[in-house]
Amino acid sequence: MNTAHEKDEIDKPQSNCGIVGIYGAPHASTLAYYGLHALQHRGQEASGIVSYLRETTSNDHALLRIHRGPGLVTEVFSNQDILTRHLVGDIAIGHNRYSTTGSDNLENIQPFMVAYRDGQLAVAHNGNFTNTRVLRARLQDEGTIFQTSTDTEVVLHLTARSKAATPEDRIMDALNTIEGAFSLVMLHGDTLIAARDPHGFRPLCLGRKGAAWVVASETCALDIMQAEYVRDVEPGEVLFFDSRMGAEPRRRRLDARPERHRHCIFEFIYFSRPDSNIFEERVDKVRRKLGKVLAAESPVRGDTEEEPVVIMSVPDSSNTAVIGFVRASTQQGIDARYEIGLIRNHYIGRTFIQPGQEKRETKVRMKFNTVKGVIEGKKVVVIDDSIVRGTTSKLLIALIREANPKEIHVRITSPMIMNPCPYGMDFPSTDELVAVQCDGDLDRIREEIGADSLSYLSMDALLSTVSHEGRRGYCTACFSGDYPIAPDEHLSKDAHEQKDAHEQ
Repeated sequence: MNTAHEKDEIDKPQSNCGIVGIYGAPHASTLAYYGLHALQHRGQEASGIVSYLRETTSNDHALLRIHRGPGLVTEVFSNQDILTRHLVGDIAIGHNRYSTTGSDNLENIQPFMVAYRDGQLAVAHNGNFTNTRVLRARLQDEGTIFQTSTDTEVVLHLTARSKAATPEDRIMDALNTIEGAFSLVMLHGDTLIAARDPHGFRPLCLGRKGAAWVVASETCALDIMQAEYVRDVEPGEVLFFDSRMGAEPRRRRLDARPERHRHCIFEFIYFSRPDSNIFEERVDKVRRKLGKVLAAESPVRGDTEEEPVVIMSVPDSSNTAVIGFVRASTQQGIDARYEIGLIRNHYIGRTFIQPGQEKRETKVRMKFNTVKGVIEGKKVVVIDDSIVRGTTSKLLIALIREANPKEIHVRITSPMIMNPCPYGMDFPSTDELVAVQCDGDLDRIREEIGADSLSYLSMDALLSTVSHEGRRGYCTACFSGDYPIAPDEHLSKDAHEQKDAHEQ
């Protein structure tokens, strides 16, 4: 599990969490385990599963059983008995956690589970609530004692304190009170609940495996379970899976009705796996388009017709985009050759050296190494998905220069990141963004990272790669500053020094 300082060294938008829910499968927790394994890219700090078991006692009461811990899914559930003997039952929810700065306390690991007047309630959440400060302050004034520093816990307290008539209505009351980005799953006794915020910021899909139902952050989780994709959970939709449902889960709607949805476009650029379908689009297809339109906007040609240009990705998130870039370059008559110039080590773990420049450089060298025969003497184009602080880009370009390329040209498959995100991405504060530090001056950013040339994808080209049918729309706030929901004051420049009331 990373410390707060170690997360400060990471120069990428950090992924929000991954969630799964299983209803009606004999070994629900095992399916949840496989689903979480497929969603490991969405959070590597901790993992947890809650399952439902009905006790065969005289009062026939329902029990929720929980297991969670720090580490990867395979580490947290390394003992098979946890799944086969402890987390028994035919309903389960699971969570992979990525936390914001300073939030690596064990009590913050999800799913959360509580007992209250209506029984037991568990929740797992992907996203960020934007009105957490107001809600926490109100609940604390009413006597609520918080056990964690996360926004997710607010849902439990709002449900417990609701004056609505039924447990289901109390859950709806709580979900109608929170604002911001959320895809979440809940267990209330023998009922599985899946909900998505009205703007649809974060992905959530619905699938079937025989008679069982599955919900997950991405369709790659359905694939590993051999479940069939049915559809996306709609923005503002709340699904109830229980004994009262018929052939389909019962549906309810949240009160808010935004004019357009606002799906996070960074899910396509970086977060989601290329083999997933999200927002009714194939991630692989969109990423190829990103590379294609980037090559059209910012081509790199050889100095002579006979000189090939080496195109390489920064693995792994840019692997698909580079294919589109090479194809589009070739169509322009450029001798563009896709080469694997960087090798990524996926098993670096934690580094135990002093903080600072030496640590950052060591982490880059532990994560990447160059294929010198591919790079030496060549005009090299490096395709990457984004630049946040610029620290890793600078060190990576310095590493590539050691292989003696002729030139290094950097192409980014997103616009400049100019604003922090209140909806579930762990961007640094505005003042830490290299594009802000350089006043959006492309040449200054190029000099800062040490490239011979630098180009970002334009906003128009980015939006051309995704569909805008019907009410569908995309959130581009991190690029444009156009926030669909007004951000809280936690987006001030000292945001990451404040107490983390915004845990994913």
